[in-house]
Amino acid sequence: MKVAGRGVEIKKMRNLQENRQSEFLAVYGRRPICKTYLIREVYKQNIIFECSGLHQKDTKQQLENFWLTLIETKTSPKPELPKTWLQAFSLLKAHLSQLNKPQKKVIFLDEIAWFETPRSGFLAALDNFWNQFCSKRDDIVLVICGSAASWIIDKVINNRGGLHNRVTSHIRLLPFTLNETKDFLKMLKVSLTLKDIATLYMAIGGVPYYLKDVKAGQSIAQILDELFFKPQANLKNEFKNLYASLFKNSDLHVAIVKALATKNKGLTRNQLLTATELASGGGFSILLNELVACGFVKIIYPINKTKEDLLYRLIDEFSIFYYKFLINSKANNSWLHVYNTQAYKIWTGYAFENMCFKHILQIKKALGISGIISNEYSWLQKGTQSDSGTQIDFIIDRNDNCINVLELKFYDTIFELTKNYSQQLGEKVQIFKEKNKVKKNVFITLLTANGVKKNQYYLSTITNQLIIDDLFINL
Repeated sequence: MKVAGRGVEIKKMRNLQENRQSEFLAVYGRRPICKTYLIREVYKQNIIFECSGLHQKDTKQQLENFWLTLIETKTSPKPELPKTWLQAFSLLKAHLSQLNKPQKKVIFLDEIAWFETPRSGFLAALDNFWNQFCSKRDDIVLVICGSAASWIIDKVINNRGGLHNRVTSHIRLLPFTLNETKDFLKMLKVSLTLKDIATLYMAIGGVPYYLKDVKAGQSIAQILDELFFKPQANLKNEFKNLYASLFKNSDLHVAIVKALATKNKGLTRNQLLTATELASGGGFSILLNELVACGFVKIIYPINKTKEDLLYRLIDEFSIFYYKFLINSKANNSWLHVYNTQAYKIWTGYAFENMCFKHILQIKKALGISGIISNEYSWLQKGTQSDSGTQIDFIIDRNDNCINVLELKFYDTIFELTKNYSQQLGEKVQIFKEKNKVKKNVFITLLTANGVKKNQYYLSTITNQLIIDDLFINL
């Protein structure tokens, strides 16, 4: 099986084959995270029926597609074309009843949301298929999959009708971690330093579909030119395709993403409403929930704040990179040109911070606090006429009466703490404690790309230090 990483997901999927009951598995995640590939690889010996919904086609065409797929699988006699989804699933039941294979039989319905056209009755028929057929047997694994994560969550997992509590297992497939990205590149025979892998990750994230185009023997500059900046670059038009393929009203989602791309630390709901000029209400909440469910946006819970102060933060690497360097593509025609700009330095700081937010489990493991509940956020104290203000990149607020204040430095060389910077860190922490009435122990932690020189200022100021290698820890 050619799959890098995904150890937890693969184990979960295989366990479903061994259970002495039928299982209903929902797999969801953003495009293009290779959900279909993973399901096919894990269950390739057991899939006896696979059908994918057709994008923006009517019920008649969806039924014909289902029927044609079935007659390719089924031996004679050839069934008649079904007119309803109940008839379609009845044909599938008849086919399954004729099979004498003792092992679990996997039925895989891909892009499930596309089957459900207006007034088609698809969900009701799926409900009937599971409740009246599959659940009465012990040899079925029904797998549904789709990129419309919010649709699967709302319509299937949290369904309040016949499908309520019917899904026995679900997997939210996220992008690769840094360690999984390293393993995937190794499978492609691509050898890069951990810092270069991190730079690549900061640009495109751990999306297998993007990573598959990385070629062995190229530098990080060559790789990013091939992906983004050359005339025929593979990801040149990906941004529009990405959101359009996931959401019906993608222009509204893009408007939110565009607004968030202008504020590194995130925006509150009210700030987003002002920035986008969209109407408040349930529709806006759905847009936000969809972006969160698909992994584009993360909700940040700041210290001592109310619900209205929750921040929505853009954490999708590709979207951030697009708005930073690609939206004005004529100005940036190569990675080396980008590398020598002030915009690059600003981007690396923000992108490195986001990467750390995504690898909090690895950071906590490296600090030896894996089992401690915590909340993670950044903190900003706005300046006034008499105060220049201050900010902290990354805070791990722990339930054991301790706080780790992380300073993040994505430098090409070993970082050296100066007397002035040491004083600034001390003042920053003091302001944070005073403004938030913090009574917990506060430890200053440095996380750098290439380590830190342990001079007298380091020894008097820093409690812990981590390096980029710690983000590659295998959990």
